[in-house]
Amino acid sequence: MASVASGVTIRPVVTKADRKAFVNLPFRLYAEDPAWVPPLKDEAMGLITPGKNPFFEHAKAQLFLAERGGEVVGRISASIDYAWTPMPADKGGGADSGNWGYLDAEDQETARLLIARAEDWLRGEGVKRALGPISMSIWEEPGLLIKGHDQPPTVMMGHDDRRYEAWVEAAGYAKVKDLHTWELDITRPFPPLIERIVKSGEKNPRIRIRKVDKSKFNEEAAIILAILNDAWSDNWGFVPFTESEIAFAGKKMKPIIFNDLVNVAELDGEPVAFMMTWPNLNELQADLNGELFPFGFIKLLWRLNGGFSGKPQVNTMRVPLMGVLKKLQASRLASQLAFMMIEYIRRDAVAHYGSTRSEIGWILEDNQGMNSIAEAIDSRINKTYRIYEKAL
Repeated sequence: MASVASGVTIRPVVTKADRKAFVNLPFRLYAEDPAWVPPLKDEAMGLITPGKNPFFEHAKAQLFLAERGGEVVGRISASIDYAWTPMPADKGGGADSGNWGYLDAEDQETARLLIARAEDWLRGEGVKRALGPISMSIWEEPGLLIKGHDQPPTVMMGHDDRRYEAWVEAAGYAKVKDLHTWELDITRPFPPLIERIVKSGEKNPRIRIRKVDKSKFNEEAAIILAILNDAWSDNWGFVPFTESEIAFAGKKMKPIIFNDLVNVAELDGEPVAFMMTWPNLNELQADLNGELFPFGFIKLLWRLNGGFSGKPQVNTMRVPLMGVLKKLQASRLASQLAFMMIEYIRRDAVAHYGSTRSEIGWILEDNQGMNSIAEAIDSRINKTYRIYEKAL
């Protein structure tokens, strides 16, 4: 049933044409925002389409469009992730919790109506606590950008109109968790203390830091996933990947996986930590306007291959994932391994990819270990994404 107020109609997304309108809306709303980076439309369509995104194998969702005078003026998603709900409430879950995301709107009244409609759908599914924005998996684009609107997002990070913060809070939502990204000038050596820690680790015969072998992609992915699932298992909002999601993410991320940008740390021959770094794909696709065809694909492939060099030349690297097995997390060794991996990848990023800066994160605001590591290497918080909650 449609909701009508102030000339705005809210209706569910039903057809492929509706999904296309859902994807296309930000291209109009953010057309004059110099920091916004157009997503690849085919990829964006895949993320919201059941049967393509394996998220829907353990979740249900409904998308909504807002229209005024026949023109789309807003969008939102409402979803329930049944891999999320078993988590304790203090970890973000709960059997009666649900999420909304993909919020975009021309004005506050449209945003209010969209959020209200998402809440109505969630209530109808038995939800009593809404969290958002989460678009739609915690692994996709969680949180509303509340700091850093002047900087373009890095690959797989979101960008929002700065007005949305006030609109969401006016709808009765309060902060539940902040996620930070940290910016780092990687052309400068690390502080002397960190350099000494790295050199000390290099003298320890028990430690080996190795690059991954992309020709053994599945084997290396399994090692990294095992560390990730252990290292992140107590984190707020952590939802383990399913096998289908691993395959989906692997296919999507494989073009930006490079051997020298992913490290595995071994202790006495056992893989105990990893660090993954991606070239900022957004720099390479920003001028494609979301279109891969007819020529966008050729341009992107050429840039990913760095012309004939085989390595893309990008200003920014993103560190999306890093983890150390729980049994080591309270030890000095954990930070030593982290510093060693960061330093090795820093050197290669500068030497082989022409990079000058890195963005680390997102990192939960209360992840003291990772935030301390970021501070120790002279990083600074450049963006904050906020997840809100509201009792329904």
